[in-house]
Amino acid sequence: MPAAPPSADVTEGDVTVLDVVIVGAGVSGVGAAWYLQAMCPSMSFAILEARDAIGGTWDLFRYPGVRSDSDLHTFGYEFKPWRDEESIASASAILAYVRSTAAENGIDKKVLFGHKVVAASWSSAEARWLVEAAAGERALFSARWIFCAGGYYDYAQGYAPRFEGQDRFLGRIVHPQHWPGDLDYAGKKVVVIGSGATAVTIVPAMAGTAAHVTMLQRTPTYILTVPSRDAFASRMRKWLSPERAYAVTRWKNINQELAFYYFCRRFPRAARRFIRGINVKELPEGYPVDVDFNPPYSPWDQRVCLVPDSDLFHSIKNGTASITTDSIKTFTETGILLTSGRELNADLIVTATGLNILPFGGVALSVDGFPAELTDSVAYKGMMLSGIPNFAFAIGYTNSSWTLKIGLVCEHFCRLLGYMREHGFDRCEAVPPGAGLPTQPLLNFGAGYVQRSLQRLPKQGLAQPWLMPMNYRADVKMLRKGPVADPSLSFTSLEAETGDMFCDAGHGIRLR
Repeated sequence: MPAAPPSADVTEGDVTVLDVVIVGAGVSGVGAAWYLQAMCPSMSFAILEARDAIGGTWDLFRYPGVRSDSDLHTFGYEFKPWRDEESIASASAILAYVRSTAAENGIDKKVLFGHKVVAASWSSAEARWLVEAAAGERALFSARWIFCAGGYYDYAQGYAPRFEGQDRFLGRIVHPQHWPGDLDYAGKKVVVIGSGATAVTIVPAMAGTAAHVTMLQRTPTYILTVPSRDAFASRMRKWLSPERAYAVTRWKNINQELAFYYFCRRFPRAARRFIRGINVKELPEGYPVDVDFNPPYSPWDQRVCLVPDSDLFHSIKNGTASITTDSIKTFTETGILLTSGRELNADLIVTATGLNILPFGGVALSVDGFPAELTDSVAYKGMMLSGIPNFAFAIGYTNSSWTLKIGLVCEHFCRLLGYMREHGFDRCEAVPPGAGLPTQPLLNFGAGYVQRSLQRLPKQGLAQPWLMPMNYRADVKMLRKGPVADPSLSFTSLEAETGDMFCDAGHGIRLR
């Protein structure tokens, strides 16, 4: 029988009874726990974490140079100032930040490690979820709500396409998601396949130690250099309290990010010229910028990669790294043969080819005995799914810091719990309009890992509250300042008399 977490209501037989089960002890899960403790202190919860440590992605990835590609004044929690000098921070610094947040607030004591959630079944008769976790043996939890905070990456396996002739290569092939702790690449020729955030991080981190690092890309990516230290934040810390300095810097960076994003989307040609001009200044004179830094799409069709302190460009300038834009014909015994006929010699090949999406950690959801078809669901306010009661999830922004969205979702979730308790409701479900709802893909983003998985994801609508706006200001208005209840939510109580459903237009409450 699993040990009951300190916040459990009660343990009944082999089932631990809780108000909320949080899935995942990463950035989102720790954040959700903080908001629950702060805004709903009487509610019991536990965090079920499949791995043996707090940190999620930041504990999983161990490849050289692993870091954030967002500044920590926006990626950090709103309630806990980021105090380090570097705002583009290493994974170890981020991990320490998340773990200190958990320890300072007693959240680490609410985590059950080695508990991988494999299934959850909703019972309308009981208005509860029965959550099954694999923890050596089967562990069961009964919860009023599930808050899925595990993101959308498949932690078990990254995206690793098979290349022609791959088995012929006599060197070593490594995927960044499964970086061996004993890998020695000193003095070796390295080819990194890929051009996304992982590749542009790994290449300068390995350069200098390796004999040479080549970034082999099929398609270029927009790359911008940013300072690793925020001079504005440093000045604010001299003049203001840490909390105030953090808040001011956070809002400055939020507005700066949004302004750049909308500049790129509204004026893509001007944005392309702007980014190209910066690249020209960063690269050696005569460099073929229009070959290696000229994506065939507009800025922010896919994420723009940030490199701190020009580290990638410095590696290119000093000759320890280079970029080759070509496609792979076949692996050979000694490297990679390109379609152009050129061969790249390598002792080590790093396949920074991306990630796989696994919706909600692959948990098998069912409602009243019927499997929940995620592809038939529509996201409500970017935090619930139609047809699945008392289930919330956390998916951050693709065009800004992930955590900005997560904080707003956690706030709204806690407001929703408080509203339900105040009115005596046991069940909450998002219900699309009866006439049908026009939909679009859940993530309107051109990244390969997203495009490969769209057919397995829920949908979103074309307008709020069924739209997932990638806009912090719009979400502040909807999630922080907007009402909890609206006509798209159905609230019910086990004690309510059975009858026809009706809608109270004043509160948007649907009662049975």
